[in-house]
This record gives sequence, structure tokens and C-alpha cells, in this order.
Amino acid sequence: MDDKITNILVVGIGGLGVMTAAEILAEAAISLGFDVKKTEVAGMAQRGGVVSSHVRFGKKVLSPVITKGTADFLIGFEAAESLRWTPYLRPEGVALVNDMKIVPPIVSVGLYDYPDNPVEEIKKSGQSVTAFDAGAIATELGNAKLVNTVMLGAVSEKLPFSAEVLKACILDRFRAKKPKLVTLNDTAFETGRRIAAEKAS
Repeated sequence: MDDKITNILVVGIGGLGVMTAAEILAEAAISLGFDVKKTEVAGMAQRGGVVSSHVRFGKKVLSPVITKGTADFLIGFEAAESLRWTPYLRPEGVALVNDMKIVPPIVSVGLYDYPDNPVEEIKKSGQSVTAFDAGAIATELGNAKLVNTVMLGAVSEKLPFSAEVLKACILDRFRAKKPKLVTLNDTAFETGRRIAAEKAS
């Protein structure tokens, strides 16, 4: 194990599974023997407020906080939130974006203007961006709550550990709590994985 620390920023809107996705990423890293630090900020998450979670892992990690310009991965569960956090990506960082648009309360109360085309704005920053509608895919598969599994599947081949390790963490959770959903989540993970590969080719 080298001294490199991997920084993953998971952002979005409450109810989409942002914190669960961050927990699973942390679990996968822990299962491989990495030191892991995680922190999150939730603003009225239950009511569609903005949510962000920082996951850092490596041989030794001292702080859970990702600073601007240092994130290796930005996993964005909502388009505008992804744009808002783009400055945290390092120049060679990877943005994986669910381009579904959900206007958060901070827009309706006038604190923030929703951008016309968030994904295009991210691309203008020069970052590597993979964007697709994970919400539509989850709904197509029969359960809107599959968004986080689709997103994790999509990022799985880019992470510094095996996609199979990440998938095992997801499926083990469901085997323990909701065994009937194991097969559906397996399908959602592989669908996200396939779509990300298609977008990259």
C-alpha cells in the first residue's frame, strides 16, 4: 500500500442516497485495509436540501475534509450541486454526474440561481465528465431508490480498487436487510457500470 490518499466527494440533494453511497465507499475501502475518514454536511436533507459527504482513504489519513482542488472524484447526484462543487476537483479529477435536475429550496427562497446547463458548465472547466440520467435508469429498472447503486456502478471502474469489492459491499447490505432487493441492486450496479463504459468509449 503506497502513501497516496484518495479523495472522493459525494454531493447532491437529500433523499437520493448521497450519504449511503459515501458509507458504502468507506466500507469498501475499510474492507481492503485502508485507513478511512468520512464527514458529511446535510442541510434539511430530509426535505430535499443539499447534502455533501467527504470520503478519504489511504495508508494513513489525518483529516476527513477535502479541500478545494484536491478531490480525485466528484460523484454528483444532482446536476447543479455537481457544478457547485466542481472547484473541489483537482485538474486531473473525474466528475461523474447524474444530470437529473432537482431544484433545491435555496433556489426557491432566492439564495441561488439554478444554472441553465450545469453539465456543460462543468465541461467548460476542463474536467473529465461522465453525465447521464441515473434517476431515469433507476425508474426504468423499477425502483427510483436505485439511483445510488447505479451511480456507484458507474464510478466503480475508475476507483483505485476492484469494482467487485464495491459491488459486494452493496449486495451484502441488502442480503442483511432486504434480501429481496439483492438481484435488483446487482442489475442496477451493472447497468451503471455498462453505461459509464459506453460513455467513455
